[in-house]
Amino acid sequence: MLDTLRNAWRVEEIKRKIIFTLLMLLVYRIGSFIPVPFINSSIFKAQIGEDNLLGLLDMISGGALGNYTIFAMGITPYINSSIIMQLLQVAIPSLEQLAKEGEEGQKKINQYSRYLTIALAFVQSAGITYGLARGALTVNAWWAFPVVALTLTAGTAFLMWLGELITERGIGNGISLIIFVSIVSRIPIAGIDLWNMVFVTKTLSFWSLPLVFIFLLALIAGVIFIDMGQRRIPVQYAKRVVGRKMYGGQSTHIPMKVNSSGVLPIIFAVSLLSLPQTIATFLPESGFATFIGHYFSQKSAAYAIAYAILIIFFTFFYTQISFNPVEVANNLKQYGGFVQGIRPGKPTSDYLIRISNRITLVGSLFLAFVAVIPIIVSTFTKIPMYLQGTSILILVSVALETSKQLEAQMLMRHYKGFLK
Repeated sequence: MLDTLRNAWRVEEIKRKIIFTLLMLLVYRIGSFIPVPFINSSIFKAQIGEDNLLGLLDMISGGALGNYTIFAMGITPYINSSIIMQLLQVAIPSLEQLAKEGEEGQKKINQYSRYLTIALAFVQSAGITYGLARGALTVNAWWAFPVVALTLTAGTAFLMWLGELITERGIGNGISLIIFVSIVSRIPIAGIDLWNMVFVTKTLSFWSLPLVFIFLLALIAGVIFIDMGQRRIPVQYAKRVVGRKMYGGQSTHIPMKVNSSGVLPIIFAVSLLSLPQTIATFLPESGFATFIGHYFSQKSAAYAIAYAILIIFFTFFYTQISFNPVEVANNLKQYGGFVQGIRPGKPTSDYLIRISNRITLVGSLFLAFVAVIPIIVSTFTKIPMYLQGTSILILVSVALETSKQLEAQMLMRHYKGFLK
């Protein structure tokens, strides 16, 4: 990765893209310190912890939620709206038809995603402001709530625009890089807190530091191993004569990634599990809030089990959407291709379905393990896991994806120079 960055910096065009990306990310970090009007952030920050759902959202927003700045909602509403639109494409035929219309249809779907992002951001910001931050309001007036909610919604809309601008003119996926920078910005603070707990307050033993380091290193290595793992299905194309020329005869493969869905199942599971906790914030004195706080906190066994089940479910669901074995088998049959040892048509689709289910099972179990194991370790060892499995998965995935895009752009430029 370092060699790739060093070589890319020597290319003037790619160098400009890297500088533009870094400047846009700097704008994002500056905006993360601009406070929301009418809110005393110190009062609200007392309700944010590292070991609850708000702590996870605070990590993804780069501390903007804890400080209740204009980017407090982060880019999460945009991610949720994108996932919802993908799910709706299966349920609504008109959206499915738009998805098949190519670039123009995708533009319309992206437009709908932006509208849904604004709606989700406003509902989420209004809910958190009314349910959790109303005690931190410095102005006792009815118009304070909508002003705060609209400010947070505008911050999310700006981040959505900024992410798309980075994707268009910079390097890598803008949305992913914004989340990446947010998580990285919290690492020094987490390190200082852990150091103070060992050497200042002495609430943790000295051996906690190497244990945490070894655990994180093993988790990162596992994420890289699974993220780059794939099953290659060998495909052979039959020779055919068209006119006086012979086509086909070459061998290739169908790459099937172990973790084809990335971090999306975890993010959607977190969003779904946040629903009962969000409702509980509106009813703090009710029995429902007491039940959720006692039996469904992030450290409870019920939460961990439900979290793992939802991750496995959404991994299979997303794989079914993104990979269609029947369509792949039909395309192979149409162009004279076949999987070695398997008859074309339905036997090929059945074979691909069987292989896909096995690989997806491994990927879903790994995602569930990455998401749940830090919770279990933190519960039994009392060592706070500032970098949760979700954060590590995002960091590794974005770093690998950005490195691959840099290599692809350098390779493309090399071929252009060769053709000239």
